[in-house]
Amino acid sequence: MNKNQQRELAGSIGKYSKTDGLNDTAIAPLHFFKMSAPSARMPVVYNASLCLVVQGEKEVMLEDETYHYSASEFVVVSVDLPATGHVTVATPEKPYLALQLDIDPRQLSDLITETVRTEAHGAPTERALFIGSTNDQLTDALLRLARLLETPQDVPLLAPMVIREVYYRLLNGSYGRRIAQIAVNGTNIQRIAHVIRRLKTKFSEPIRVEDLAEMAHMSPSSFHFHFKEVTAMSPLQYQKRLRLLEARRLLVVEGTDAASAAYRVGYESASQFSREYSRMFGAPPISDVTSLRQNQGLTASWR
Repeated sequence: MNKNQQRELAGSIGKYSKTDGLNDTAIAPLHFFKMSAPSARMPVVYNASLCLVVQGEKEVMLEDETYHYSASEFVVVSVDLPATGHVTVATPEKPYLALQLDIDPRQLSDLITETVRTEAHGAPTERALFIGSTNDQLTDALLRLARLLETPQDVPLLAPMVIREVYYRLLNGSYGRRIAQIAVNGTNIQRIAHVIRRLKTKFSEPIRVEDLAEMAHMSPSSFHFHFKEVTAMSPLQYQKRLRLLEARRLLVVEGTDAASAAYRVGYESASQFSREYSRMFGAPPISDVTSLRQNQGLTASWR
């Protein structure tokens, strides 16, 4: 990313970011993120997306792994991942600025089919989060996508074309094989992603690893191994994080009481819920929610 590209992207993100946190745009899969000061660690579910840092620095923690990225670097998340992130470098004069593009596996799959890419088949299972450095071609495509916000009448026709080019640049970059695994039918990541979609819609229900393995067309031992390779956690750990994140959303956004939130996300024991909630978020439900509501910078970044 050259200086002119960085300057223009920073201007667009600043213009269309009304508040600190994640800001939606008139292009549905395109979001801008702004933070005017370093933020506290916030557990969230990162959806399948590309995030390009334009200014400032950020860290994401996935279990025991820490990923640090800064301007001109991007992070790709290939399946929905519960992780913890925080902005580490930002000031009011020079805020953290980033562009996020949600990845549509179906559109990516169509492009892969047309370009007859096959290297994703038989590739080793890899972590569903990785960091790369952008280049002028990829940045230029993202910049042209951001420019479309200035001409809303062009968005319906031109935005899908530019997003398609972004996918093309990713597929033909250094991480093309890992990008392709998101959408190629039969890859381990694609099969794990299928199971994750089930976990996200049914997270409050009891699960059997054997049933999930069958859904992924794997043996239980193979499924457990590949799931952990992709997400850095076991299926049960993944489900627990989804439950606790949804419980936190219910507490903060809907004003639900702790007992009701625990029941709605699948906990039978309120005391177990409180223990696991405290372990994940660092404070019991009531204290955590009070702190969040007092810190508007955190609640603004909720997604």
